[in-house]
Amino acid sequence: MSRPFEGIRIVDATHVLAGPFAAYQLALLGADVIKVEHPGDPDQSRGQGPDWDLNRAGMGTYFLTQGSNKRSLTLDLKQEAAREVFRKLVAEADVLVENYRPGAFAALGLGYDALSKLNPRLIYCSISAFGQTGPRSGQTAYDHVIQASSGIMAATGTAEVNPLKLGAPAIDYATGTMGAFALASALFQRERTGKGQRIDLAMLDVAMMMMASHVTAHSRTAKSPRPRGNDHEYATNSTYPTKDGMVMLGASNLRQQRRLWAALGRPEMAKTRNEDRVTYRAEEAAALREIMLTRTADEWEVFLQSKHVPAGRVRRMDEALADPQIAARGLTHRFADVADVDGPFAVPVAAFGFAHGGPRVDAPPRALGADTDAILAELGYDAAARAALHDSHAV
Repeated sequence: MSRPFEGIRIVDATHVLAGPFAAYQLALLGADVIKVEHPGDPDQSRGQGPDWDLNRAGMGTYFLTQGSNKRSLTLDLKQEAAREVFRKLVAEADVLVENYRPGAFAALGLGYDALSKLNPRLIYCSISAFGQTGPRSGQTAYDHVIQASSGIMAATGTAEVNPLKLGAPAIDYATGTMGAFALASALFQRERTGKGQRIDLAMLDVAMMMMASHVTAHSRTAKSPRPRGNDHEYATNSTYPTKDGMVMLGASNLRQQRRLWAALGRPEMAKTRNEDRVTYRAEEAAALREIMLTRTADEWEVFLQSKHVPAGRVRRMDEALADPQIAARGLTHRFADVADVDGPFAVPVAAFGFAHGGPRVDAPPRALGADTDAILAELGYDAAARAALHDSHAV
């Protein structure tokens, strides 16, 4: 069974995490993704990660994470010869994704207006920190800067220790996921209209979407969400120490909190209104702190889940990855032997599965420029023309 985006060509002129992750998601679903990088100044993610040998080889783990199923082409877009290659590439492509500073591609003659004339069916996706319009459109940022700008950092931490950055580049990956959704939507729309599209995706906008319930609440109360740490508004929906670790209780709704108190032998603590849960939170929390210390975190997880009460032991990354559930879901793909990477590694695939024709990893991440000559040949450049491009360092 063919995958959804087989036959679709994507030019991935992005760097770091958000843009490359968007293109990676479509590559897993069959798209032919060509990653374009400067030959002397490649994607900075190639040099990032905890393994410095890989960083020096230009195959850092940040790059490996979303580099599979892509081909690698080098172009110095400051040179006209390279821009001409880029135009030929885009003329035959379905999608262009770029995440440079707003206006940078237009200044090179590679903006949407210019390229859509070459290819009216082109879907041109620009990913930036603050968007292509608005008073902050010219500013730049990374994940952690957007966390600061969006209010997420201020809402994270405890009353005593805040603001705190999230422990993962969640906004980058949320932006990549939103980008994949936007691209899929534009491709579907093009099937109906035959027309290309311009997509303007901003990391700040994505961050605000990640706080959607807070945004709506603020519109009613004018109050900013306060950092609560591991303590939710409801005591039965918070974290507690056990004999050997921490457990997160997730008895969120009234039905679940009744089940929890019944399972703990304290049915009289159950409330019939959420307002009462807030009023008596301190009393409930004190009771739970005492009860949770009577078993281990694993024991509580097993026991409460058996009673249909959401609960989970707080795990480290190594413990989470060792969970058999991860293997059962096929969440990662393991490479045993890849050129330019000494030793095995695993990459995330997708957070969903299809009954047929779903996401899969077909090819490992490629070294910088590994496919340049092959792609140039596909575009009609003969051996002499390719040699001239190499000699001028345009590729």
